[in-house]
Amino acid sequence: MDKIGETTLEIDLSALEHNFKYLKSKLHPETKFLAVVKAFAYGSDMVAIAQKMESLDVDYFAVAYVKEGLLLREAGITTPILVLHPQPVNFSELIDHCLEPSLYSSNILKQFLEVARHKKQNDYPVHVKFNTGLNRLGFWENDVDHIVQQLDGRSEIKIKSIFSHLAASEDPLEKEFSQNQIATFEKISTALNSKLGYVPFRHMLNTSGIINYPEAQFEMVRSGIGLYGYGNSAEEDKNLKPVASLKTIISQLHKIEPGETVGYNRAFASDGHRVTATLPLGHADGVGRQYGNGKGSVVIHGKKAPIVGNVCMDMIMVDVTDINCKEGDEVLVFGANSSAEEFATTANTISYEILTAISQRVKRVIKPQ
Repeated sequence: MDKIGETTLEIDLSALEHNFKYLKSKLHPETKFLAVVKAFAYGSDMVAIAQKMESLDVDYFAVAYVKEGLLLREAGITTPILVLHPQPVNFSELIDHCLEPSLYSSNILKQFLEVARHKKQNDYPVHVKFNTGLNRLGFWENDVDHIVQQLDGRSEIKIKSIFSHLAASEDPLEKEFSQNQIATFEKISTALNSKLGYVPFRHMLNTSGIINYPEAQFEMVRSGIGLYGYGNSAEEDKNLKPVASLKTIISQLHKIEPGETVGYNRAFASDGHRVTATLPLGHADGVGRQYGNGKGSVVIHGKKAPIVGNVCMDMIMVDVTDINCKEGDEVLVFGANSSAEEFATTANTISYEILTAISQRVKRVIKPQ
């Protein structure tokens, strides 16, 4: 195995393919699949992930903002791209690059109609989002008539899909709430379809929804975290493979005397003779201060080395007293044998946060090449 030589995020495209095929196996053959690649594809490499997914014939991509969609188009991605949270200031550019907006409020619908009219569009594809309980973005159930009225006599846009978002699909204690959301969405789609005169396709399930509520897959599902190797339960994680592995090296070893302190604010005081390793990785790279002082740990030669003292901007120190290691040795922060979910749990957070926090200054290596 080649030595990495520096802090590196390895991105395993074969793991991505495995996860995609596993999630697809939960679906009917005709169900469309949308891959969520927002936030640099959950902190990895948006273009490399999208290119791989396009080669696997994924049906749709989703990004959060227009800027992300533009990066994909500039990279040659031609698959339809849904923009989940577009801003009116970007509507013109969105249309110029054939991105498809989520319209989630009366204000957004009105403004997009005007831009589409100005740019002389006809049947431009849009997606209408309904709020069924997450209470984040979306029209309400009683907005159906209003939406239809706004579109009456207008030819600039055409609703390609309607969708919603489950609030707690991973939580078995919230099954009744999730089922009520699904029932509400079905009611909304029936009402809207009867008044539109045509039938948009529907999607509601996220990764946990695919696993826990396959009966509600409708015509398409959306998966983000599952593609990157996490299923929102320890049991499902066994069926998935982490795509991203964060690795670094030992820059220097220090012998610490009893009573000596390590790092800023002297946060760690040694209770005996200890050895610490300094790593070129810090909160500017995405490993926040909350992981310091023994909460987080890394893996060196198969053994856990706890973080000692406060996390610095560009460095962390770990206790390697009982590990036979040397300067230049490889260190695993998270990856296939020590998941990001496990790492995140030590600081009372979730895999999404640590994955998407990894700084763009960290070198990305795509495997296989």
